[in-house]
Amino acid sequence: MARPKPATFDKQKTVAENRRVRFDYHVEETYEAGLALHGTEVKSLRAGEASIKESYAEVRDGQVWLINANIPEYSHGNRSNHEPRRPRKLLLHEREINKLFGAVERKGMTLVPLSVYFNSTGRAKVELALAKGKQAHDKRQATKERDWKRDKARVMRDRG
Repeated sequence: MARPKPATFDKQKTVAENRRVRFDYHVEETYEAGLALHGTEVKSLRAGEASIKESYAEVRDGQVWLINANIPEYSHGNRSNHEPRRPRKLLLHEREINKLFGAVERKGMTLVPLSVYFNSTGRAKVELALAKGKQAHDKRQATKERDWKRDKARVMRDRG
């Protein structure tokens, strides 16, 4: 009997999204990882304030860390506010961490966050992509294909 296809990630509220990733990288696989947060970071995320545009993930000492993600200080916080750009631990199964470590070390791939969101149970999650960088000619080809699809749809709409 065939295995059931895994459901897509249960995104209730998307806080931050990095749409540039699909243009700059070939996305091979995606993973859903929990996000270990401190203090007022959850309140700041719930307010919709976060940026993952320049961020990436790395495997260090058997753990995965989200580097350079910006979660600004909570506006109504006090002196115990969090540091905005601190490295944040991503929560994954050990088997997934080993798989990611092998892909990054052997194949020269990169771990890039696609989005930060809250799932249906209210937990903060990161959609993490295992990706390979595109060359300049790959980006030009992708742009040509996208433009051609747009023009083709326009012609079909006008004639039909």
